[in-house]
Amino acid sequence: MAIAIAIIACQSLQLPRKPLASTAVTIKLSGWGGSPVEQKLLKQVLQDFEAQHPTIKVKYEVISDQYMDVIKTRLVGEAAPDVFYLDALEAPFLMSQNVLQPLDAYITPKFDLSDFEDTLLDSFKYKNQIYGLPKDYFTLALFYNKKAFAVAGLSSPPATWGELRNYSKQLTGKLNKYGFGEIPELARQAYKIKAFGGQLVDQNGYATFASAAGLQGLELVVDQYQKDRSSAQKSDVGTNSGSEMFGQSKVAMVIEGNWAIPYLTETFPQVEFATAPVPTINGKKGTMVFTVAYVMNHLTQHKTEAWELIEYLTGKEGMQKWTKTGFALPTRKSVAKNLGYDQDQMRSPLVAGVDYATPWQVGQYSSAIVNNFDNQFVSALLGQQSLKQAMVQAQKEANQQVKTME
Repeated sequence: MAIAIAIIACQSLQLPRKPLASTAVTIKLSGWGGSPVEQKLLKQVLQDFEAQHPTIKVKYEVISDQYMDVIKTRLVGEAAPDVFYLDALEAPFLMSQNVLQPLDAYITPKFDLSDFEDTLLDSFKYKNQIYGLPKDYFTLALFYNKKAFAVAGLSSPPATWGELRNYSKQLTGKLNKYGFGEIPELARQAYKIKAFGGQLVDQNGYATFASAAGLQGLELVVDQYQKDRSSAQKSDVGTNSGSEMFGQSKVAMVIEGNWAIPYLTETFPQVEFATAPVPTINGKKGTMVFTVAYVMNHLTQHKTEAWELIEYLTGKEGMQKWTKTGFALPTRKSVAKNLGYDQDQMRSPLVAGVDYATPWQVGQYSSAIVNNFDNQFVSALLGQQSLKQAMVQAQKEANQQVKTME
């Protein structure tokens, strides 16, 4: 027995060995499916991470359908991935449910948190803690058909919404197209509500978009569609998106995000287009900003390794690799500068917009707010009811649903 104890004691005093490859920790990362180009790029970035972190393996899972429903179900069942994508729209609810790991304790000065755009980082803060680090973002800009503009004798893009409506009238009918393509969803209309002082939700998370100030911004959309008859929805022209409307030359102008640049270039190379800032409304600059963060599951058994993955993907090196093709914009100011996007003729209006954009967030119970707005606003746009009647009804039903969810 004495000999056995001595042997055990000697073994316990041996210096720790470098972990073998077979002992590598596997981290599960989940996200939704993107384009084949995006998927290929992400896999390359993950391979680079593994090469630099030989004791960590990443198992990447694409959740193609009902992404948030799947994630929420797995969180409840304690089977969620270690790290996963979280859209800013869904962030307020999950941050309030104690299912995400606060990241403040992991963030060091070297990580350079101040390098992130404040508007984007703020979307993932709750009760003075950071729960996610934004991986990329999209804003909206005006896309216009240069050939259609030339035919109509227009030499520069509209600077104000009044000019946009005037341009739209002139362009409608020219080259067999509408002047403007409209997307009647709250995700595209929120900045118009705010242009006159309206708000989407109050401090308690209840819908307030039916205020007189909010209706003033939405009236611009309805008037252009019903009175001017110079704008069209995607369903009016048999397309599936704003980018497709524009690419098929069904409309001469559309307000779209950064994703439209590679899509139009690759799918509709014959279309000559340019971008410009979203025209001002009521003398105010406005656009939307959409962002997604990497977050950590509060119950992960591998918090250190999960953080190392998040740190790499949202660090300067990883982010530059991820955003170098230009389909998404980097959330770090230094990376955007390195890639020259602020000087890029196509992307500079999109980059500039982050400074004054409305973040795409509407409280903890977003589905109630968004679904009721979208359903009723389309009804108003089609003239089935007045704008005020539609928005009051949408607000009432949304708030009834919020109460039941609380």
